[in-house]
Amino acid sequence: PGITGVSDIIKVRSIVGRFLEHTRIYYFENGGEPEIYASSADLMERNLFQRVEVCFPLRLKSIQEKVINDLNYYLKDNKQSWILNPDGTFTKTAPAENEEPFTAQITLLDTLAQQS
Repeated sequence: PGITGVSDIIKVRSIVGRFLEHTRIYYFENGGEPEIYASSADLMERNLFQRVEVCFPLRLKSIQEKVINDLNYYLKDNKQSWILNPDGTFTKTAPAENEEPFTAQITLLDTLAQQS
């Protein structure tokens, strides 16, 4: 946070819910082409220099589409999400006035249950 021209165009959202998930998704638009990576950890110094972590690209379009669809649920979450502010602090989200509460993890569970 706080790097003009770099971090001010990056959005970070943290979900704290039923599942304490450790996986990370990194989604970049590179000239209009999505580049999506899955990682076992965030990009903190301890994970980069003191542990063995994995980060790999998702290249199959079908997998990219699925991940982007699921990611949109997380970006829409207004009940269990926290937004990283430019000063490095986090703010808890809440539904706006006249907005329905939306929880990504519940929605994904319901979607998976319907597919079974």
